[in-house]
Amino acid sequence: MRRPSWTTLSGSAAYVFLYLPLLVVVAYSFNDSRLNAEWSGFTLRWYGVLAKDPAMLRAARNSLVIGLVAAGTSSVLGTLAATALHRYRPPMLTTLVLAPIAMPEVLMGVSLLLFFVSINLELGLVAVTLSHITFCVGFVAVVVRARLEGLDESLIDAARDLGASPWQAIRYVMLPLILPGVIAGSLLAFTLSMDDFVVTFFTAGPGQPTLPLQIYSMIRIAVTPEVNAISSILMVLTLAVSLTAFRVSRDIWRAGL
Repeated sequence: MRRPSWTTLSGSAAYVFLYLPLLVVVAYSFNDSRLNAEWSGFTLRWYGVLAKDPAMLRAARNSLVIGLVAAGTSSVLGTLAATALHRYRPPMLTTLVLAPIAMPEVLMGVSLLLFFVSINLELGLVAVTLSHITFCVGFVAVVVRARLEGLDESLIDAARDLGASPWQAIRYVMLPLILPGVIAGSLLAFTLSMDDFVVTFFTAGPGQPTLPLQIYSMIRIAVTPEVNAISSILMVLTLAVSLTAFRVSRDIWRAGL
């Protein structure tokens, strides 16, 4: 029998290191004990407790609303920015779009906090949503621009030669071809928004928590089964959205072929 190579062993060790903690979190969300020190039996009651927790439900609703608005808005703005970067390559726009990606989150959170205070914008859901749109636009632009780099420009020129207006060429030719990139960018924006803690911490204000802030406030005392339960739900939600986006993108790509 052929012995496993070092590449196989190192890859397996990396997967165990990355995914074993996630499996432990899911497993202990079904633990009958409030303590994570030992397994004492299977139960679903922590999910019932979670469903009756008004603070957690409010935080989940806030995160979903912010994530959807940030993903939708940043998809439009990021696609427009990617198109401009692909066609004209302006240095200033490149800097403005890519700066939020390279900027440390602490610095971005502080700068946005100072900006909102200077314009007398009350910290809360609106401020958090604007903050998430700010750093999500760059990620969407990078993904869509990569899609545009593989776009056959002759298809757009052919549509124009056949009498299509600039808007018709964009709507019926370019957008269907780059739609998988737009979907991938919006998914990435939604995931980043749902996961963000640092920027949200500076701009959320009192009384408007998101899921990361609510989980942080709970684990400062102890990692309870409710935290494991909400983490498991987020994991399943993210996986389901990712698989759906992959399927939609693949179907759109095959239809385009």
